[in-house]
Amino acid sequence: MRTRTYALGLGALLAAGTLTACEDPSEPETKGAPAKKPAVVWDRSPGSIAAVGDSITRGFDACVVLSDCPEVSWATGTDAKVQSLALRLLGEPAAISQRSWNYARTGAKVVDLPAQMAKSAKHRPDLVTVLVGANDACADSPEEMTPVADFRASFTTALQDLRRAAPKTQVYVSSVPDLKRLWQTGRDNPLSRQIWKLGICASMLAEPQDVSAKASARRTSVQNRVVAYNSVLKDVCGKDPRCRYDGGAVFDYRFDDQELSRWDWFHPNKNGQGELAEIAYRNITAARPPR
Repeated sequence: MRTRTYALGLGALLAAGTLTACEDPSEPETKGAPAKKPAVVWDRSPGSIAAVGDSITRGFDACVVLSDCPEVSWATGTDAKVQSLALRLLGEPAAISQRSWNYARTGAKVVDLPAQMAKSAKHRPDLVTVLVGANDACADSPEEMTPVADFRASFTTALQDLRRAAPKTQVYVSSVPDLKRLWQTGRDNPLSRQIWKLGICASMLAEPQDVSAKASARRTSVQNRVVAYNSVLKDVCGKDPRCRYDGGAVFDYRFDDQELSRWDWFHPNKNGQGELAEIAYRNITAARPPR
């Protein structure tokens, strides 16, 4: 039983039977109330990083044509010019080689994410970065894009699998880039138009100078699908207290021709990789998640 000192007059109240020795007038009745769980605190300086996703995280076409270049990856690269997330958080390349893992794969779609997450979970990393979805929207035609329901199912499964294997690992989710803005950036460039004829993201980039109603409708459908994917990423991530979505920062970023690969005018070059790293670092180390 707790002992308290009350103001003068307590004796009179007790004598009158108004209060008993077991009552505390300052505290409400809490019998049967569930204990509150402590709030999850976001670690702003994780000590190990795994990366999952697609060719962007592999640094594809950033160094050599039609090749991965993971050393310039925005997430786990060692290139001093890029200043990857791993370099900013872990420091020296030696630390990166020991405490970072890149399981992204060129050509990957969201359906490949659960397997990549499973590989990452084996290391119990402090943080997993996710950047995926462009390949789901970049199909030969809009009809072949990944349905939104399937996108949600794969992403949800990936997070659930990670949680079961590594319950305390944090997750940082980048939004899918704005493919329509990419088209707007390169449509008047003769070189990019020639390269896009090879079939790069045909759902958006085919016939880049065609502004007919049919072509505009096609591009709008791809744009809407990307927006829907980002809504899924935000929603599913928002239900996990250890997951942080970028608030649409990558989608909103205006990549220009100085930040795109000269070999495909689609993937980020070293400058573009550096911008992705800056966005991620800013959001991961922020006191509060982006809105």
